[in-house]
Amino acid sequence: MAIHAMIDLETLSTRPDAVILSLGAIKFDPYTNKEPYDPLYFKVDVDSQTEKGRHVMQETLDWWATQPEHIREDALGESDRISLDDTIKAINKWSVGVDVFWCQGPLFDYAILQNLYAQMEKPVPWQYWAIRDSRTLFSLFKETEVAKVDAHNALADCDYQAKKVQRYYKKLGLTK
Repeated sequence: MAIHAMIDLETLSTRPDAVILSLGAIKFDPYTNKEPYDPLYFKVDVDSQTEKGRHVMQETLDWWATQPEHIREDALGESDRISLDDTIKAINKWSVGVDVFWCQGPLFDYAILQNLYAQMEKPVPWQYWAIRDSRTLFSLFKETEVAKVDAHNALADCDYQAKKVQRYYKKLGLTK
């Protein structure tokens, strides 16, 4: 079985040194319709990131203010946040055995993660050639979007995007 992973970040900036609010990740086999599995979701301690000089953008804060209350509370609430060290450990442990890493725009999610890993002086758990962009894949077909539940919840976004990759692999006739 091919092990692919979808990762999504919710942040307080669009720069590579953005403060990360939450990370969602899920593993999946793009060649099947099997449900994505092994979800990972956590919220990262904001104060420790700002103390290290990670960036907060006013425009992004303003954008979060326009989101539904339950999404805003999940992203910005103070409860259940983990340290930067635990963030790196969790991603590294979860990434073992993953062949391909997807996201919705690698110049966002993986650029931010790579910047964090560099700041923490840790090696990333992926190779540059294993990164895939779901947005490029999705642009190959004109399709009416199915409404997402809980858009801007990092794990819900990952699940939606992983299932969409599976659907597009099938449309393209891609097999192992």
